[in-house]
Amino acid sequence: MSLLLRDVHKHFGAVRANDGITIEVEAGELHGLLGENGAGKSTLMKVLSGFHVADAGEIVLDGRALDMRTPHDAVTAGIGMLHQDPLVFLPFTVIDNFLLGAPGGVTVDRDAGAERLRQASERYGFSFDPTALARTLSVGERQQLEIVRLLWLGAKVLILDEPTTGISTSQRDRLFDVLRRLAAEGMIVIFVSHKLEEVESLCNRVTVMRRGKVVGHVDLPVPTAQLVKMMFGDVIVEGARPEAPLGPPVLQLDGVTLAERLITVEDLTLSVAAGEVVGLAGLEGSGQRTLLRGCAGLVPARSGTITVGGADLTHRGYRACRAAAVHYLPAGRLEEGLVDGLSLTEHFELVSGRRSFFVDWDEARRSTGEHIDSHTIKGTPETTADALSGGNQQRLLLAMMPKAIALLLMEHPTRGLDIESAEWVWSRLLKRRRQGTAIVFASADLDELLRYSDRIAVFFNGRVIAVVNAADTTAEELGHLIGGKQRTE
Repeated sequence: MSLLLRDVHKHFGAVRANDGITIEVEAGELHGLLGENGAGKSTLMKVLSGFHVADAGEIVLDGRALDMRTPHDAVTAGIGMLHQDPLVFLPFTVIDNFLLGAPGGVTVDRDAGAERLRQASERYGFSFDPTALARTLSVGERQQLEIVRLLWLGAKVLILDEPTTGISTSQRDRLFDVLRRLAAEGMIVIFVSHKLEEVESLCNRVTVMRRGKVVGHVDLPVPTAQLVKMMFGDVIVEGARPEAPLGPPVLQLDGVTLAERLITVEDLTLSVAAGEVVGLAGLEGSGQRTLLRGCAGLVPARSGTITVGGADLTHRGYRACRAAAVHYLPAGRLEEGLVDGLSLTEHFELVSGRRSFFVDWDEARRSTGEHIDSHTIKGTPETTADALSGGNQQRLLLAMMPKAIALLLMEHPTRGLDIESAEWVWSRLLKRRRQGTAIVFASADLDELLRYSDRIAVFFNGRVIAVVNAADTTAEELGHLIGGKQRTE
């Protein structure tokens, strides 16, 4: 048995998520799929598992070309996918989740199903109470239930997308043992991860993707540095790092723990001074976004203290953080930062601070024109935010910022921007820095992190595993850390 993805293309508008992907995997293979944020790994696996329909290309399993348009088509063909957040129905019982998608008529024999569940579970060392509600299971147990269900439905190819997020070490070890056994029995196992150590310890072959393309296939083991270079490429940091005098601490985190959905940031202590730029590195879902949202008052702290300018904002919320001169720029410019359908004039009026019931629209349009000129926004006062390009949306967000900011929090400030727009954005941010603003930003761009940060905090699996001086750090070292590996000399 073999699996072939040949010249697969998948576009979302102008974004080429998969741009001519070809991968071949043989029976009995534990195949790793590596790549940085946005490389196209998850999109490709959703195409393979029927959640997306490819725009072009073909999928061939065991010599037969497949026409898959739904996850049901994929499962019927023998392809099952275990998502990072297992697709179980929490209000349903274990046995009802197990029987979902089972062949048959309108009636369900739960007793026979429970026996099949017991047999399949015992084979792989799992144990379930068929009558328990799925919401009482841990993430690891939900994964086990989904694996057993997919195997019972006849999966010959098992895809796992970041499966170790949110599970314990013992559950991870058990999962890996099961995957090795499945491969030994002739299954194809595709393991999608950003954790280098896990891929190196589990997989015997790996495909590396970058920016929607395959950059190489290698048999393991190979030097970790080779995988890092394939994932991130050669990073060239141009120009001297801008220097600025640092002031007193602005942001102080002491033993802070934050949690939202499956992401938890644990026991973080960090201080950021006035005029300092701290970059947050790590693969998506490692905790950077949760930290930024916690500092902005959007995610409550479970423990520890968050202090800005000497004021304790731990449980004060977003409004109190705004009043303390904390400003947050999200990654989703139109989804979170702007209002779809509102004009530029209406956006500036919303943040003007004026409390009058009536709006002087002539004055508002005149003021908006000044903002457009000063920030070189390609639009008019009547242009709606959704009609702007990504770069101009970012310029609008920067123009809407308050004059006085003590702490500026940003997610991917130049994502999707051309070089000229990115340079312009950072010229504005560094001007804020010279005025004493402390800046904390998350980015997947190693060049950006190394070029503009004073220090870089590296997140891995919800923890900061290192805080390094950008001037003393190389792209190779940063890549190792992002992959969860401490450098050894």
